Amino acid sequence: MDRRTLLNRLLLAAGALAAGPVLAESETDTPAGAGGGEEEFPPVNITREQWQEILPADRYRILFREGTEPAGSSPLDKVYDPGTYICAACYLPLFASKDKFDSGTGWPSFTQPIEGRIGTKLDFRLILPRTEYHCIRCGGHQGHVFDDGPPPTGQRWCNNGLALRFVPEGEALPELRTSA
Repeated sequence: MDRRTLLNRLLLAAGALAAGPVLAESETDTPAGAGGGEEEFPPVNITREQWQEILPADRYRILFREGTEPAGSSPLDKVYDPGTYICAACYLPLFASKDKFDSGTGWPSFTQPIEGRIGTKLDFRLILPRTEYHCIRCGGHQGHVFDDGPPPTGQRWCNNGLALRFVPEGEALPELRTSA
């Protein structure tokens, strides 16, 4: 990256921090966790305090405090069986196994989510902007999306393993969690 590009990005990041949250172009009309798509998915009526009681501390920290697990710590990183990856909080299906690939990063990675299941926003915690994504139903933080993935999308949806559960093909998906 040349000096001019770096300075432009730093100025953009500083301006964004001063202006408050900035939504990515792909942001849905309904913010993550607001029960978007009420016809398709029932709303989630669970408070942060209730999530903290329901979920193990490590999952709560990642999903609702926007934490990150250590690279290589998730067994889901090496799971390539047919099935569905669901939100570990509300059980909404987020990714199909056919879209998973080995990114070599130490986190489960996908070329794309299931349509209509993810909300995005820009994240400036590391100064340079990144696109952060969340489950559209409960607002649970999943990970970040980057433009260094394989075809067909060229994207890498890099997910925290603790933010997901894997349901093997042929097994029933758990009922969507809508209340505590």
